[in-house]
Amino acid sequence: MSPAKHGAILFDLDGTLADTAPDLCGALNQLLTECGRPPMPLARTRRYTSSGARGMIGAGFGITPDDSEYAGLKERFLDLYAARLAQDTRLFEGMEQLLHQLDEAAIPWGIVTNKIARFTDPLLQALGLARRARVVVSGDTTPHLKPHPAPLLHAAQAIEIDPILCFYVGDDLRDVQAAHAAGMRAIVAMYGYLGDGPAPERWGGDASIGHPRELPRALRSL
Repeated sequence: MSPAKHGAILFDLDGTLADTAPDLCGALNQLLTECGRPPMPLARTRRYTSSGARGMIGAGFGITPDDSEYAGLKERFLDLYAARLAQDTRLFEGMEQLLHQLDEAAIPWGIVTNKIARFTDPLLQALGLARRARVVVSGDTTPHLKPHPAPLLHAAQAIEIDPILCFYVGDDLRDVQAAHAAGMRAIVAMYGYLGDGPAPERWGGDASIGHPRELPRALRSL
């Protein structure tokens, strides 16, 4: 990896940088129990994790944000999640080594997530990343969420690097869409949650990795 060739690496958070699924599933199961419903196994909720509260409540209750019960369930779900934010969340295997490699190579890296700062900031503190990332863009940093390019463009501007020299690593179709809309190249994290839509092979990513350790190889190929 060369900082001259690869200006900056930006990561999605949930499902790319960190495995947040256990704590989100735990919060959902607390909510389900409160509502007299049976808990759901992590294996069933995992693919909905990148969609946050909308995805988890949809998986657990079978409703959408248009449902009259959604707002109350969402508020309670978020409170439960805040209470257990980093209980079981961990960086994906190999991610710490990758970030160290980027630091050693003086390649700036940052985080762009749809997770709002209420959760992003304390979670990154708990994971020991808050002071290491060159930029952190949360879901409420700009007026728009991914797949809109605004969050990624904001990150590139903050670290003063041309978007064309940035690479975005994510595990959801909207990550690829946002990256391309921002003029960045997109790398699909196949080890992540991958959502419940089209197969990731159909997303149009510029490269894919099955493990964080594969990122240097993917960068060399682009």
